[in-house]
Order: sequence, then structure tokens, then C-alpha cells
Amino acid sequence: MRVLVTGGAGFIGTQIVDALLARGHDVVSYDVLLPSAHSGPPRAARPGEELVVADVRDGTAVAEALRGVDAVCHQAAMVGLGKDFADAPEYVGCNDLGTAVLLAAMAGAGVRELVLAGSMVVYGEGRYECARHGVVRPAPRHEADLAAGRFEPGCPLCGAALTPGLVTEDAPADPRNVYAATKLAQEHLGAAWSRATGGRTVSLRYHNVYGPGMPRDTPYAGVASLFRSALARGEAPRVFEDGGQRRDFVHVRDVAEAAALALEAAHGLAAGSFTAYNTGSGDPRTVGDMARALAHAYGGPPPITTGEYRLGDVRHVTADSSRLRRELGWKPQVEFEAGMREFARAELR
Repeated sequence: MRVLVTGGAGFIGTQIVDALLARGHDVVSYDVLLPSAHSGPPRAARPGEELVVADVRDGTAVAEALRGVDAVCHQAAMVGLGKDFADAPEYVGCNDLGTAVLLAAMAGAGVRELVLAGSMVVYGEGRYECARHGVVRPAPRHEADLAAGRFEPGCPLCGAALTPGLVTEDAPADPRNVYAATKLAQEHLGAAWSRATGGRTVSLRYHNVYGPGMPRDTPYAGVASLFRSALARGEAPRVFEDGGQRRDFVHVRDVAEAAALALEAAHGLAAGSFTAYNTGSGDPRTVGDMARALAHAYGGPPPITTGEYRLGDVRHVTADSSRLRRELGWKPQVEFEAGMREFARAELR
């Protein structure tokens, strides 16, 4: 199989390229090398990989890259919360316009199989239960509560404390920041493309991916990268809120394996279909847990809990990834402690 991997020089894309090559597939990597995610010269092409430097919004370049391609793995995106709302046009341009240009080119080229880098951010807050009202969906947290250190959302019906649980793919979408809105729009575009062309779209809703090759210390980096960058400077990781935010930290090699499996399985899916899979480790941890484990493995100063917060962040969101395990036979291999030990000494980009 010949696969076009957009964002193929990036953190996750590079690992997907390696996984596909190891399985005997040919790869065309397509990446514009955004400064927010890349510094220095592009990496060298692997044996069996063609590396194209171009913007996914360039329809002519995309059409040329699609020649002879059987399937597409769309990883190219601007990620994270960014600096402020002024980033919104760039997020929408990179993520949604870029996806539309790609899908239009795929329609013209007759390529009918797409694996999309989805995200757990489409859910907003995760799954919560109230002792009185059962499963509920809390409203976005108020700045006044966050400023006062009241980080846990309450029941929207009675205000009582809630118990967080695992969110499934059937949960309603509730994006709560610009990045999340663009990731949901990508899924809607993929579903519309599938219906119009008889294609097959798989969205892997990544949870908090970490591992070697993360971009270092930018406003767009993930929290694991920010903590690792601080330790490299000899500084304590700064943990926002009270550190009790629950997340699912999943290793990048496990995510790459999920993408390879999805690409190989896509041809057997129903024509015109859209399928979403949570892609998480199944081992929820708090942000504080991660900061402490990483600091200990690095041998650096212990983390500092600051009470700071970011509007648009959610309190708890962790995955039920059983559908991906059951239907594609995927199983994460990197346990949390081992992954943190590796990441503590891994090179950042």
C-alpha cells in the first residue's frame, strides 16, 4: 500500500511513517514544517519514504502528491490552545481549510480511504456522574470559580460534586476552544466526504500523546513537552490549577501503531462510512502525577502547583478505548512509568 501522510515530518507523523515502513508500505510524507512545530532543517527521508515540503492548503501540490496513493493519513494540523483568540484564523486555515483542500483532491484522484488525526478535545469535559441525577454534562467553568480555586465542575442540576469516568465515542461533542472546534469540523468534513464519494473515514481521537520528538517549549506544545523543557532548563515544572486534572497519557509509538492498523483496516469498512475511535492508554493519571513522575525520572526539581488556569481548558477527560481494542485488535504497549522514564531523557525537537 502507498500511503500519503500529511504532517509526516511531525511528532506523531514521523512515528506513523516508521510504523508503516516497518510493515512494508511505501510512504509519501507531506509537511509544510510550521515554525511552531519545527526548528532547523527537515529530517532526512527514511528508506522507502518520499518527503515533500508543501502546504496542505496548496491544492496543486496535494494533487501531485496523491499520484499512485492508495490511502491518506491526515496528521497535518496546528495544535494546542495557542496564545489567544487572535490565533483563530490560523487554526481554521491550517486545520479546516487544509482538510477541505485535501479531501477535494482525494475526491478528484479517486483515493477513498482516510485516517484522520482526531482528538479527545471534541468532547469538552469528559463523562461525569451525579449521585442524584446520574450522567450529566457540566457547563463550561466560570472564570470567577477558577480564580477562586474552585476547579471541579458541579452538577448542572443541583451543584453537587461529580464523579469523573471514561468517555465513549458516543458521547455528544462539546468543543470548548478554537482548536477543539477545528478538530470537530475536520471530522464533519471527513464524514461529508465519505458520504459524497463512497469513501471511508476513520478518526482516531488521540488523548494526551507524549514521547520522543515532541516540539519543545512553544505556546502550542503539549503539557508533557512544557514540563520536559522546564526540567531541561533546571526549572521545576509548573502545574496549573491544583494538579488534579485527569488525563490519559498515551505514548506516541502506541498511537502510531493504531494509525497503521486503521489504515490497513479501512478498506474493509463500509463505503460512505465514518468511524471514530478513542485512542488512549486506558490508564488515567492526573497532570500532577505526570509532572512528578517526569521530574523524578529526570532527576530534576519537583513540580510546583501554581493555581494558574487557562480559560478553555477542561477539568477531566479520559478515554474508554475499548472499541479500538475490540474492532482493530490494538493494545497499547508502553506503560506510564516506563514511558516517563524514556521521555525524561528523550530528545525534543
